[in-house]
Amino acid sequence: MVQLLHRTLFLPGPVGRLEAVLWSVPEREGGARPPRAAVVCHPHPLFGGTMHNKVVYQTAKTLHRFGLPVLRFNFRGTGLSEGKHDEGRGEQGDVSAALDFLAAEFPGAPLLLAGFSFGSWVGLRVACSDPRVTDLIGLGLPVGSLGYREFSYLDACDKPKLLVSGELDRYGPPEKLEAMAGRFSPHVKERTSVAIISGADHFFAGRLAELDRTIATWLVERHPGLVAHDA
Repeated sequence: MVQLLHRTLFLPGPVGRLEAVLWSVPEREGGARPPRAAVVCHPHPLFGGTMHNKVVYQTAKTLHRFGLPVLRFNFRGTGLSEGKHDEGRGEQGDVSAALDFLAAEFPGAPLLLAGFSFGSWVGLRVACSDPRVTDLIGLGLPVGSLGYREFSYLDACDKPKLLVSGELDRYGPPEKLEAMAGRFSPHVKERTSVAIISGADHFFAGRLAELDRTIATWLVERHPGLVAHDA
C-alpha cells in the first residue's frame, strides 16, 4: 500500500513564495527514481479555485495511487501564496516554478502535468513547451468560455495528452472540445485522447469515480508498467 507522505511547503515563485503540498512515495529499492512525477494545477482562483478543489484532489489521488509523487500548489494570490492574480499571464511562471521544484526533487524522472479548468489553460500551455514534461491531462478545458483560439497552442503540441470533459459541462461543452481536437494535425490527433464523462457537469459532481477510472485507464494504456495500489 502506498503511503501518503504529506509535506506542506513553500516553493520559490516568480513574485514570491507559493503554497504547496507534496505527496511523495516511499523510496524505491536501490534508491531508484519514481517512474514519473506529477503536478496538478487548480481552477480559477477568482471563483474559489484552490489546490484543495475536489477535482484537483481526486486527480492527485489517482496519480498517486500509481506510485507517482504528486505536487499541488496555489497560484499567486491564492491561499498563502504571495502575489496577486494575473489573468493567466504570470501564472505561467508559477507553473514553471512547480515543474522546477519537481525536477529538482526527483532528478531525471519524466514529468506529467494535469490541470483543471483555468489550471488546464495555463498549465498545458507551459507543459507543451517544457521538454521535461512527457504527459498531459486537461480536465474541463473552458473552451466554451475562452474560445478555441485561446487553446491554439495545442495545435502543434504532439505530446501524449488526455482531454476530459463532462457531458453537461457548460464551460467546456463536449462538442466544442471534440471540434477543437478534430482540427489538430493528424500527428497531434493520434496522440490525443478525448473522453466525455456521461452525466457530468464542469465540476464532475457525483462523477469523480468515473473521472478516476478515465485517468487510470489512459495512464495504464500509456505506461503499462505502472501498477495501481490500494488507496
